[in-house]
Amino acid sequence: MRRIYDHLDLRVPNLADATPFYETLLPALGFTRRQAIEGWLQFEAAGHGVTEFLGVTESATHVANENRVAFRAESVEAVDELALVAIQAGARRVEGPLAYEPGYYAVFFEDPCGNRFEVCHRVPL
Repeated sequence: MRRIYDHLDLRVPNLADATPFYETLLPALGFTRRQAIEGWLQFEAAGHGVTEFLGVTESATHVANENRVAFRAESVEAVDELALVAIQAGARRVEGPLAYEPGYYAVFFEDPCGNRFEVCHRVPL
């Protein structure tokens, strides 16, 4: 199956403050290969060759907004596990995990800078 996206670039006001959160969360989401790029905290997805990646860089004037990045989980149990990882990493404003509607189970949270995330498991009804 073809990849749907190539990468995500996130901004935080202070990269040093956000690094411990992302170093804990990203590997649990499957971004397991850290890349050394000056000014960035970047992790690539597992796999061979060029894979999707998530990069975080500093922008001193960054202000979090209402956008949310959602990651897919393979099961309800995986959502529960990732919720615990996010909490241990320092997630804020955690909602769930719980069934929000039939076939939709998710946890919502923010990074320490206010960027919004979700981990969900969806099934067809």
